[in-house]
Amino acid sequence: MYVPKESQPKQGKPAAGKAKDGQRKMVAQNKKARHDYAIIDTFEAGLVLTGTEVKSLRQGRASLVDGFVQVDRGEAWLHNAHIPEYSQGSWTNHSARRKRKLLLHREEIDKLAVKSEETGHTIVPLALYFKDGRAKAEIALARGKKEYDKRQTLREKQDRRDADRVIAAAKRRQRGA
Repeated sequence: MYVPKESQPKQGKPAAGKAKDGQRKMVAQNKKARHDYAIIDTFEAGLVLTGTEVKSLRQGRASLVDGFVQVDRGEAWLHNAHIPEYSQGSWTNHSARRKRKLLLHREEIDKLAVKSEETGHTIVPLALYFKDGRAKAEIALARGKKEYDKRQTLREKQDRRDADRVIAAAKRRQRGA
């Protein structure tokens, strides 16, 4: 069948609405986790999802706020991640807060299991995204912050902002002179 050259997608450019190869199409982020935990190590994990979950994620609907990861019998599971039911779904729709299996290498699972057993360590989801058309989760081995650690982090962030503002003002004055 002949397809006119104008309607063929151009090489090297992705189709409209799609992420380029290797780039992430972000669905959800857990900003609260970065505030509440000190991130020690991050991992990229695949997700085992049903069809309606994928369609709901493609609409950009998900929340990781209460989510956590647990290693059970050598398998990693994502708990409490909220992926709402697909609006056009039928009786085959999924439950919104079911536990979902994470796809990781054996060494990664073993490392996470050992480290998460230590006092004060946990595994939290940081983001849900699509990469090369596949749903992925970024998870992190983290240690809980105390209240004074959170205040210290906010203070450092504010100090960096103030320093950047002063540097930018000095550059503007220098250019004007």
